[in-house]
Amino acid sequence: DLGSTLAISGAFKPFQDVDIHAKVAGYIRAIYVDVGTHVKTGQTLAVLEVPELAAQLSGTEAAVQTAAEQIRRAQGDLSRAQSSQAAVHSAYTRLKQAADSQAGLVAQQEVDDSQAKDLAGAAQVQSAEAELSAAKHQMEAAQANQKEYAALSSYTHITAPFDGVITNRYEDTGALVAAGTSNSTQSTPVVRLAQISVLRLVLPIPESIAAQIHLGEPIKVRVQALNQDFVGKVSRFADALNEQTRTMETEVDFQNKDGKLLPGMFVQADVSHDAKKNVLTAPVEAVRQHGDSGTVLVVDAQNTVQEKHVKLGQSDGTWLEILSGVNEGDRVIVGHLGEYRTGQKVQPKDLEENAGGSTNGSADTNAAGDR
Repeated sequence: DLGSTLAISGAFKPFQDVDIHAKVAGYIRAIYVDVGTHVKTGQTLAVLEVPELAAQLSGTEAAVQTAAEQIRRAQGDLSRAQSSQAAVHSAYTRLKQAADSQAGLVAQQEVDDSQAKDLAGAAQVQSAEAELSAAKHQMEAAQANQKEYAALSSYTHITAPFDGVITNRYEDTGALVAAGTSNSTQSTPVVRLAQISVLRLVLPIPESIAAQIHLGEPIKVRVQALNQDFVGKVSRFADALNEQTRTMETEVDFQNKDGKLLPGMFVQADVSHDAKKNVLTAPVEAVRQHGDSGTVLVVDAQNTVQEKHVKLGQSDGTWLEILSGVNEGDRVIVGHLGEYRTGQKVQPKDLEENAGGSTNGSADTNAAGDR
């Protein structure tokens, strides 16, 4: 198996790292965290004192109560108007029926007066309905204001947006902080929160191997401060090159539940590329290289040295890929190639296997020549 490794330096950084601002201006009544405090999502970090906001919230609550009273009065006025209109409408209906049944039985003036009262009653009902609708709209407006100030009041409790650790505390109890929502003011954050249960490692991958990066690919890194290796997986990459550096930003995530790794720790990552499986190779000491070709000295079945031209492929510094020219199982002389000549008889001895020994099927021999 052949492959090359590219060493790239980098440093860990938190998975998330944010300054926590106050959304409303006020004095810090209490702050519950300090540098190094581990917090959970939703945990209260600090509480602000905003007296005018409390007064405004009380005012909106009073407005809601007033609107409720207006609705009750409007509903009462509407009920009375409907009852009165029903009575006058019934009286008008009876007079109209009597006048229509027998001419001259009821004076026309009485019929006209009753009809006028009926129309006036209907108009009063419509007016009462309009007043009730207006009262309901006032209630909706008052409730909207109440919700707005209640939401602003909830912002007096500054909470953690995610699990993490406080890495900086900018303000103390009693400090006045500005709202962090206005571009016209330079507001100071209250604390800085970092998520360190997972760390990011951003690696600038060169253009030449950027296409070989895949999601989920393992990346081994060496943390010099701990003198220990860790393995992470490629989690995301930019899928585009930086035009200035001609590199692609690639992020590797490392789980850090035990907190052993710290943001800012310097690491060296080994990025494997150009990997090939089960290829025919020979030791670099067995090949006279000439660019992408070369020669090897092969010991044939008669123990005679023969020079073979080979086509070379990839190298990892120890092994050379042989594309053509020799076959698996051929015996090649390793080292001191200048001491041998074509046609020479030798007494070959197999090299002892060691950490760098052959595992790819080619027989490595060092000829102890009988010259």
